[in-house]
Amino acid sequence: MLEEKNDNLQEADGKLGIDTTDSIQENAIDETLGTETAAENLVSETEASTEEDDHQDALDAITNSNAEESEDETLKERHDIPMQDYDTFSLDALVDELRKLIQTDKVMSVKDHIEEIKKSFLLQYNHLIEEKREEFNASKQDPNEEFEYHSPLKSKFDEYYNVFREKRNVHFKHLQSNLKTNLDTRLAIVEELKELINPQENIKDTLKHFNDLRERWKNAGAIPKDKYNHVWNNYHFHVENFYDYLHLDREARDLDFKYNLEQKQKIITRVEELVNETDISKAFRELQDLHRIWKEDIGPVSKEHRDVIWNRFSELTKKIHDKREVLFESQRANEQQNLEIKKEIIGKIEVLGTEKVNSHSQWLVQIQKVEALRNEFFAAGKVPSDVNEETWSSFKTAVRNFNAFKNSFYKDIKKDQNDNLNKKMALVAKAKELQESTDFSSTTPIMKQIQEEWKQIGHVPKKYSDKIWKEFKDACNHYFDKLKEHKSEENQDEVTAFDNKKAYLDILRAYQLTGDHKTDLDAIKQHIEIWKGYGKVPFSRRHIEGKFNKILDALFEKLSLSKKESEMMRFSNRIDSLSDSNDTRKLDNEKIFIMRKIEEVQNEIFQLENNIQFFTNTKNAKKENSIVLEVRKNIAIHKETLDVWKDKLKQLRNLNQPE
Repeated sequence: MLEEKNDNLQEADGKLGIDTTDSIQENAIDETLGTETAAENLVSETEASTEEDDHQDALDAITNSNAEESEDETLKERHDIPMQDYDTFSLDALVDELRKLIQTDKVMSVKDHIEEIKKSFLLQYNHLIEEKREEFNASKQDPNEEFEYHSPLKSKFDEYYNVFREKRNVHFKHLQSNLKTNLDTRLAIVEELKELINPQENIKDTLKHFNDLRERWKNAGAIPKDKYNHVWNNYHFHVENFYDYLHLDREARDLDFKYNLEQKQKIITRVEELVNETDISKAFRELQDLHRIWKEDIGPVSKEHRDVIWNRFSELTKKIHDKREVLFESQRANEQQNLEIKKEIIGKIEVLGTEKVNSHSQWLVQIQKVEALRNEFFAAGKVPSDVNEETWSSFKTAVRNFNAFKNSFYKDIKKDQNDNLNKKMALVAKAKELQESTDFSSTTPIMKQIQEEWKQIGHVPKKYSDKIWKEFKDACNHYFDKLKEHKSEENQDEVTAFDNKKAYLDILRAYQLTGDHKTDLDAIKQHIEIWKGYGKVPFSRRHIEGKFNKILDALFEKLSLSKKESEMMRFSNRIDSLSDSNDTRKLDNEKIFIMRKIEEVQNEIFQLENNIQFFTNTKNAKKENSIVLEVRKNIAIHKETLDVWKDKLKQLRNLNQPE
């Protein structure tokens, strides 16, 4: 394109002296042409103009890209890092991707990627903040309380982005300091090129100077992109002048033209291959490099080949450009498809924002549905840029409306949650009050009871939930840790008690009655007291108590005690064992059992007395018969039994009386 411009400039110079009379006559002739011919000419000119514009668009795309990259050569390296659809990334994934990108030293090669990540992150994060603020406003108790939300992810993102920004600022400072120097260097080279046309100078020295200028040009470095095309055009124009207008060694010039032609033909051959490259983006990037080489590294060719070779190069460039446009059209079609997907997702969220549900569990299902739709929305990919803001706004509105609808439900149940909070705070206070208690037998059932009550109480406001649960749990754990420690100490005592009782059984088995009733009875009572003095045994070894009772029963039989005395002594020993074990439940059960037995015996006595009245009221009852005597005997036995049960009940009740 640039060679074509220079040739056109020369042709324009050649036509400056043309007489305009001929042109006027030609116009007059054209006006006499028929309408059809004029129309054909118009169509032809239009097609030619359109084709030329298309070629120009293709060349401009290359030129603009190279002009931008000429300012900062690190931009060339950005092509090595694929641009991903960051809108589909989660917040965690975006932060992780940012962390990876800032590790590169070529900061400008990732500039566009990082800015896209920033845009996607802020969109999602701001949406999250809006949701958190709505939740806060719906649940806050104090109207003066200010909303605050701190996200570790946001802190990490800011930290990584600040690293990038600092690197970018350092890079720009360094770049700006070099751009002007490089521009002055290149302009100076152009001025030296102008001065090369000096017939008085030796041709060999001139060629050496020219080659030195070309080498200095290649190494001059980046310049501002807005100066790129102007400076290059000047440079190229004077290079061609050097070839065309200086009285150089024609043989050397022709060899140089030939070499340049061969190099440009190689480029054309490579571009012909790139036309068939399946990776269009890769082909376009390489085409950029080839255009740069064509312009920067290879000199001009002879005039007879300039137009032909340039036109071929530009035609191939247009083909690749057209394929790139087709790719863009495909991408735009995908964006349109993504737009339809996102519209459908927004519609589903809008429907969920109107479906009324009446329980917390049902709302959890609704919330999960919206969360899934949110993830689908972010994963759907980019939409056309002209509707991006509108789509995002519709999505935020749909989610906001759903949250407002959800919050209206939870406002209604807030009172219940506050009531639950008061109940749980009362249990916390009770648990703290009991946590230092050493009366384990009475405190343990209470602590277990308040734990059960805690489970039955419903939800409390979320902002208090963790705090009061921790207080309650700490108080309960403190008490039960003490209980466990106490039981551990008791267990060791119980094992010792078992060992002592086991040894004492052998002594008791060897004991022989003396024959004196009182002495033997006192001795047995002494054995019982010694046995009780050893204390409780482990629960799993309680069988030793049964062995002791069997030995006692045998001794009582030998003593020929009355039934009541024997029964009460056995009962006293049993009750003492239950008292020592602090098993209040078994003592209560024993009391209930005795009371039932008393009632049964009383009913039996009442029934027998009714029966005997029947026999004594008959005419022949002057003398009691054997049946009446048997009944009276049974009544006496039952009364004796009743006395025993009453004494047992009295003994049990005395256990609960303070000393």
